Amino acid sequence: MKLCILISILGALTVRSINAQGCTGVTIVSRAGWGARSATSFSTIATPVSKVFIHHTEGGECGTATTCASQLRSIQNYHMNSNGWNDIGYSFLVGGDGQVYEGRGWNRQGAHTRGYNTNAIAISFVGNFMNKAPSQAMISAAQNLITCGISKGMVTSTYTLHGHRDANCTDCPGDNLYNLIKGWSRFQGKTGITFQC
Repeated sequence: MKLCILISILGALTVRSINAQGCTGVTIVSRAGWGARSATSFSTIATPVSKVFIHHTEGGECGTATTCASQLRSIQNYHMNSNGWNDIGYSFLVGGDGQVYEGRGWNRQGAHTRGYNTNAIAISFVGNFMNKAPSQAMISAAQNLITCGISKGMVTSTYTLHGHRDANCTDCPGDNLYNLIKGWSRFQGKTGITFQC
């Protein structure tokens, strides 16, 4: 009986903390929750942003909170140690466990999409989605995150959705994921900036 009450209380606390963030249907793991390093510096961006870019990390996948946290720390180390960036490049990442992981967050300038780091957020799916599709849990998490961003005033309700390849010379977010997002609400495709590969 005591165990049932404890589980009930913990479940209620979890729901309240998620709802307190204004995010229905998505669990956002904080930077502290996945063991992020502190950014060496940061710049803020004006919100709400008008563009959302979808990426994939191209590396290994993760299926649990533990493996996703480890994978994110590796990505952050690569971005900071090898690329010389001040933090992990993405605003948010979606793990194979169906959770969203906070990267730079809603209002910090990213290092994700050349030409759009100051007026867009980037959501990166952890893994390589060239030849396979992400799970429905990952897709739902990303879509619910965008809805959350709109409700929090961080993303305009008239935002446009793009794949990384729509703005830069890359195959990101992978063929399978890109084909999926073409069917999402507000997908626009090419951004209008001309670039040559």
